[in-house]
Amino acid sequence: MDILFHMHGEDAERWRHELARRLPDARFRVWQAGDDAPADYALVWRPPAELLRGRHGLKAVFNLGAGVDALLALLRDDPDMLAPDVPVFKLDDAGMSEQMVHYAAYAVLRHFRSFDEYARQQQRACWTQLPTREAAVFPVGVMGLGALGAEVAQALVALGFPVRGWARSVKRVEGVRCFAGEHEFDDFLAGLEVVVNLLPLTAETEGILDRRLFARLARGARVVNIARGGHLVEADLLAALDAGQLSGASLDVFRDEPLPPDHPFWRDPRIDVTPHVAARTTVAASIGQIAERIRSLELGHAVGGKIDLGRGY
Repeated sequence: MDILFHMHGEDAERWRHELARRLPDARFRVWQAGDDAPADYALVWRPPAELLRGRHGLKAVFNLGAGVDALLALLRDDPDMLAPDVPVFKLDDAGMSEQMVHYAAYAVLRHFRSFDEYARQQQRACWTQLPTREAAVFPVGVMGLGALGAEVAQALVALGFPVRGWARSVKRVEGVRCFAGEHEFDDFLAGLEVVVNLLPLTAETEGILDRRLFARLARGARVVNIARGGHLVEADLLAALDAGQLSGASLDVFRDEPLPPDHPFWRDPRIDVTPHVAARTTVAASIGQIAERIRSLELGHAVGGKIDLGRGY
């Protein structure tokens, strides 16, 4: 079989080596501009339109990450780019959930234990012990209860926090008080000390982190966005910080990446900026998952992880 690969800035040889281990009979090639030769499977991250348009013989496309908004935007712009029977798959985890758990837990604990304030005190050589807070009365919310969100929510439960989860459809996560749909959104948000966003980016969730949401949180709450930059209304965040409704934010994703050097987030001490590293795709785990799915497809078996193009995830 022929496998076409595209991931800008990534060392393709690592992927080639791991794929050869898992699928030794596969022919692996890195896409170059002008390559319109047939391929059975495409492994892509943010591909150019010409990679997919009119590709003959394509049996499936694998998105090399959990976030599929960039690929779906490409398909919305050109609905005929892929034949209707070509499925698109996302990675369900591939080593990312553990990384997301670490990031979210750090952000929550930093706020809970007042480490930001202690850092400010250090700059003033100020020795003051701040009041101790109890985890049991420090509610944390997780927006998005897919594979990654559910792992994050349960990890926060294990740390002793009362955790609420919200999704657009009904979910069940052990130890988590789950809410679903627009009619339960305000109840989910009410009085949260920290909200962690792990929603997929769709037309319905674009700009969901806005002034209305911030107003429902506890005063002095923190926002953690490790999903997509398009979820956040940046001006509303800055206004909520200036008003004291929010005390800080941990942001790993942005509308423009890399974040422009003149962006105000860089210089705001209330905002932690990281360069989209909350969870990075790991090669071995990713190829293991993809190879298993390709083998199943070749045998005509049902395969999980298929993206519903209509729902956007």
